[in-house]
Amino acid sequence: MNTNTDSSKDTIWTRQNIKSLDDLKSNGVYRVKRQYIEEQFRDIAPFYINLYKWFVHAARSRVYIPEGIEFPIWCSVSREGMLSPIENTIAYELEVDKSDIIYFDGNKWDHVLNHWYIPRDKKDAEAYAERMRLLGLQETTSFIEGKYANFYPMEKKIVLDSWYRIFDIDNWNMYTTQANIWEIRPDMIKNIYYYNK
Repeated sequence: MNTNTDSSKDTIWTRQNIKSLDDLKSNGVYRVKRQYIEEQFRDIAPFYINLYKWFVHAARSRVYIPEGIEFPIWCSVSREGMLSPIENTIAYELEVDKSDIIYFDGNKWDHVLNHWYIPRDKKDAEAYAERMRLLGLQETTSFIEGKYANFYPMEKKIVLDSWYRIFDIDNWNMYTTQANIWEIRPDMIKNIYYYNK
């Protein structure tokens, strides 16, 4: 759990490529670049790049994002929920101003990854399912990209608008609650965890 005693800061954890240390050393800051995402995800990188850009756009109205930021830095809110270092990566333990962090629901982010509608609650989920039934649609993941993308603009808007609900955290816990920041600076780093075979 968060062990920070400064009420204006939170402790969060993130796993990054070990090359991030080079960026910190040479630039004094680490920011996720497109090439890092392309190296990590290869053929499916465009899929993630589009969704990360949507995330930054959606977050911009809720938290200050420094100029020039293209992509978020994914973080865990607990040491227990942290992605442990694997080969060629390290994990940072960071102490970050609360005003620089945006929290979101990781389960709802899975809806975004799958291009699903995010319901407000069970009743809303049932109403949306009924809406799809009345439209005669069984497959509801193709409004954003895919076969229905150009045929149902209203449905596409409904799905995209629902994605903003990722910032509504219904069940704050160390595993599904996640955090994003925009850069790592040396003054934020409390600890670095290295990969051990």
